Amino acid sequence: MEKVRLRAALAALLIALVTALIAASPALDLFHGRSIDVLTALRWRVFGNAHAPAQSPAVAVVFDEETFRTPPFEGTPTVTWTREIGQVLTAMLDGGAKVVGFDIVLPTSIEQSAMPFGDETLGARVRGFDRDFLRALATGARAGKVVLGQVQHQQSPVLPSSGQRAAVGHGRNIRALNVHSDPDDVVRRVPLSFEVDGARVPSMAAELTARATGKTTPGSGTPAAVGSSTVPDTLVLNFDGGAGDIPTYTFADLAACAAKDDKAFFRRNFAGKVVLIGAVLDVEDRKITSKRFATAPEGARAARCALRAPPEGQRFKRDSIPGVYIHATAVNNLIRGDSLSEFGRIGTGMVAFVLSALAAMAALALGPAMAALATLGVIAAWIAAATAAFRGAVALPIVEPGLAAVVALGATIGYRFVVADRGKRLLRQSFALYLAPSVIEKMLASDKPPALGGETRHVTVYFSDIADFASFSEKIPPAELVAAMNEYLSAMTDAIEAHGGFVDKYIGDGIVAVFGAPLDDPQHATNAVRAALQCAEKLATLDRIQAASGGRARQRIGLNSGEALVGNIGSRRRFNYTVMGDMVNLASRLEGANKLFGTTIIASEATVALTGRTFSWRELDAVRVKGRSQAVKIYEPLGEADSVPLDAVLRAQSYSEALACYRARDFAGAAAKLSRFATDDPPSARLAERARHLAQNPPGPDWEPVNTQEEK
Repeated sequence: MEKVRLRAALAALLIALVTALIAASPALDLFHGRSIDVLTALRWRVFGNAHAPAQSPAVAVVFDEETFRTPPFEGTPTVTWTREIGQVLTAMLDGGAKVVGFDIVLPTSIEQSAMPFGDETLGARVRGFDRDFLRALATGARAGKVVLGQVQHQQSPVLPSSGQRAAVGHGRNIRALNVHSDPDDVVRRVPLSFEVDGARVPSMAAELTARATGKTTPGSGTPAAVGSSTVPDTLVLNFDGGAGDIPTYTFADLAACAAKDDKAFFRRNFAGKVVLIGAVLDVEDRKITSKRFATAPEGARAARCALRAPPEGQRFKRDSIPGVYIHATAVNNLIRGDSLSEFGRIGTGMVAFVLSALAAMAALALGPAMAALATLGVIAAWIAAATAAFRGAVALPIVEPGLAAVVALGATIGYRFVVADRGKRLLRQSFALYLAPSVIEKMLASDKPPALGGETRHVTVYFSDIADFASFSEKIPPAELVAAMNEYLSAMTDAIEAHGGFVDKYIGDGIVAVFGAPLDDPQHATNAVRAALQCAEKLATLDRIQAASGGRARQRIGLNSGEALVGNIGSRRRFNYTVMGDMVNLASRLEGANKLFGTTIIASEATVALTGRTFSWRELDAVRVKGRSQAVKIYEPLGEADSVPLDAVLRAQSYSEALACYRARDFAGAAAKLSRFATDDPPSARLAERARHLAQNPPGPDWEPVNTQEEK
């Protein structure tokens, strides 16, 4: 047996190892980033955001739906907004903004338009239209506080217009806006640098951070504390949840604020901030990110200066966010030093192995349902721990290890079914019709084959048979008798086993059962009485038995509790799990004692004492059964203590009073007390008959109130 256990343990470890290797392999790279997605949402919902919006180093100035609906921007192309953009840019820089980055690219200028307009081109007619914007760009660029964006498209990047490039000094103040998409097209990281013409050039987020903090940038040295990633030279984004983590100002309001020259507002809201100008339209520049399960309805959520906030219509939560928030989050992560640190393949494999090993061990030790619950509990505990670790910007893997644990659970259960439990299934199938399920399970749990031997246990023994079975069984065909007996024995066995009893054997119409073995049952006496009462009720509903007996079928049941020898008893080649001892013989005699009193169930005083106040009882007499010299008090159960009919209670009280008179040698008084119920209560009728006989024939002085049972 030890070899079997060792082989199963090795198989479980092998399964755990294989599933862990698969979890850490490139085959599951598609699932790698989903741990970050889930943990971002869990952290937000459990702990909320770690930072107040006012503490955000980066803020966003956005061209939103409100801007496009507000004069003078309503109905005009963005290329004509340059004068207002220049005014807002100047106001922010004068207000103390550390650096302003453009997350939008304006690749054309109205001044360069070749569209005919009268005798000239449109560009010639509006010469100088961009002057305020270009002057603001040049002023900010000379101070190192303006960075324009471009989008790398292989050999043809999308660049700002030539005038803007010249105003900012060309490449010194232009940085790429590109982000990195994982294999599942979700943005979870941004590059820190790009290779342009053989040189490393910092990305927009890295450039803005370097200018705001004074640290070096990729290309001249990588910023310190930028986290780790499975993709080289990238920053793993650590998004807060919701929609208010990055303070957002609508451009229309800032343009009106700059027009009225409210310098105090710009100082109050932009001093010391990194500003990103971008678009937050419903259909433009939106990305699915690791924030996709932690998003909320968007909108400008910062202070207002000049325009009243429009009434909120119905807004919807979406799984994508505008690109400007990606770069703002990257800047915040770099400045705060809280970008995410991920586990590599080795770390993921180690975690997957531990969870898979625990799942495999649960599958070996428990049943499938309990093993599944235990595995889910382990996975839930790991997710809870990972959520707590995520507050410290550590992204522990949860998806791949969780999948590995589930696969290991299924594989180990399959191994048990096909290999490890094959012998146990054979044993169950072989003995299911001969032994109680509890006996089989005890044999399996012991890891030992059945053998001769027993133990002393405190049990309750149940004996029953059908009254006058021999007389009516001779009158019906054998086939009908077999069908009737099968119906009867099946019904009685179901009732006995439903209350924890073990059917030891069938002897013709007789049943021998044990309560309290092979499995321990502290309530064995109570359960035995309940089973007896249910069996007596069921007999009246069995049509075949009632038909065979002419509607007169009755049971006789005897119950006794005490110490008995329980175990495998028999020969070396054949034995039964059974019960032996004097208390067993007494239970058998009590079953027969029902003939003397016309009762269905008789229990010994030992059984009655163990049931406490659960049932109502009627003491019948003291009997001396055949083969025993010591008398024993016997009782009839009337039912559960709280459900006995009133007439049965009154009958039991009258019987008790009569029995007291009988034992005091007041035989006439006993008979008188029983006269009320003697006509329809067999025990009362039989005790009254004995009392009248003794009243007419008084016994000698050595008489004792004990009924001697001459028959078995």
